[in-house]
Amino acid sequence: MTERLYLYDTTLRDGQQTQGVQFSASEKREIAAMLDALGVDYVEGGWPGANPTDSDFFDDAPKLRATLTAFGMTKRVGRSAENDDVLAAVLNAGTSAVCLVGKTHPFHVTTALGVTLEENRLAITESVAHLVASGREALFDCEHFFDGYEDDPKYAVSCARAALDAGARWVVLCDTNGGTMPARIAEVVQAVIAAGLPGDRLGIHTHNDTEQAIAGSLAAIEAGARQVQGTLNGLGERCGNANLTSLIPTLLLKEPFASRFETGVSRKALPGLMKVSRRLDDILNRVPRREAAYVGASAFAHKAGLHASAILKDPTTYEHVPPETVGNARIVPMSNQAGLSNLRKRLADLGLDGTADQLRRILEVVKEREDAGYAYDVAPASFELIARAELGQLRELFEVKRYRVTVERRKNKRDQMVTLSEAVVVVKVDGEKRLSVSESMDETGNDRGPVNALSKALAKDLGSLSGHIEDMRLKDFRVRIMQGGTEAVTRVIIDHEDDAGRRWSTVGVSANIVDASFEALLDAVRWKLLQ
Repeated sequence: MTERLYLYDTTLRDGQQTQGVQFSASEKREIAAMLDALGVDYVEGGWPGANPTDSDFFDDAPKLRATLTAFGMTKRVGRSAENDDVLAAVLNAGTSAVCLVGKTHPFHVTTALGVTLEENRLAITESVAHLVASGREALFDCEHFFDGYEDDPKYAVSCARAALDAGARWVVLCDTNGGTMPARIAEVVQAVIAAGLPGDRLGIHTHNDTEQAIAGSLAAIEAGARQVQGTLNGLGERCGNANLTSLIPTLLLKEPFASRFETGVSRKALPGLMKVSRRLDDILNRVPRREAAYVGASAFAHKAGLHASAILKDPTTYEHVPPETVGNARIVPMSNQAGLSNLRKRLADLGLDGTADQLRRILEVVKEREDAGYAYDVAPASFELIARAELGQLRELFEVKRYRVTVERRKNKRDQMVTLSEAVVVVKVDGEKRLSVSESMDETGNDRGPVNALSKALAKDLGSLSGHIEDMRLKDFRVRIMQGGTEAVTRVIIDHEDDAGRRWSTVGVSANIVDASFEALLDAVRWKLLQ
């Protein structure tokens, strides 16, 4: 018989405390809807009254299957729960559940709050009781619980017990500073349960300051906690929270958790996980972490020839779970470490085949070019163009005859120093030469640089081909200096996306960063025209 394990997402609150992250109210609603569709049990929407965005979100809160939860803090010492404006703001959000954070570490009680231990404990009791009397499901976050337990275990446990006795549904043990080792987390959770606090009323909230937030969460679950908190993609204060994007598939696919627990996220919903992860990165204008567990672009990439050969025989040789279970896909990239096994697999995935001589030639070209600085394991679209060219399956639809880029730095009429880039591109397409000119200024009057000018000029007039590339969008631009000094070779990787959801990467290499960028841009356009 399986036990119920509850998933609590705090992306919209703790995740928003990530440096450089700020959601709009509409973005919060979209993320909440994604979490709800995935199947999490609780969606913590934010702290009503703390900022206008969170207040706007709760004023027009989305309708969710999940329990939408407002976050706040316990009442201040010296005033009643009924007359505390912070508590009032949280209750006024109208959510069915409210999570309050309070101190459980004596050091923080006396130093940060400046109150007595008993005053703090009474504040916890009265705050939770007020929520329950108001008809709300109450949760209590025991801030710095594990540090407090090391300092004074009796007091830390008494604070948690006070919340439970006052009617809290969940008491959440927080490793707020993220420094507690997983084994110690397990020991403390077991001790708390032994002290009379039932495991099915305990949650765990970890931070990733030692890269062990997930390990700590799993340790707490094994020790008896039945609610686990975290964020999508591991967002959160400082080094982040437990990453639900990794934690959820671990709970569903790995023993002893898979057969022991039932969660709100089903195996059927799990393939949507990668899409959710990528959409969050898109909202934040972040590049997805290639090395991310389960959902990263490299999570199921097999670069070495030895690995690729084994994968062709049986994927379980180098894969701990099938990639499709989390919405990902297997990749056998090409690189200077590749062998014929990699190449055959990669070509087969593209629907291509060739003679032994052609295959050897493709390998030679790839290895020669990677020796010069190219990287085809991260630029599969450029590899495809090489392969098709060597197989005689690449038709040149246009030819760039020349290009020119100028960069001017000058003062404008307001005596401000500005930079303006202008690009000229001459192409031969449809049997005639076409010249296009574009500058780098956007609609707001800001300079977007020479590569932007080149991209716009190239796409401006490709004759009958223009309609095929209108939906191309540049998503990421990465530069790597291959050697030091003024004679350095530059590698540029560019990611594009289109309306069909295709995402492709291309590479260019040159001593000139603009030339390397233009090479990658050309490959991106050529690949798009093949589709």
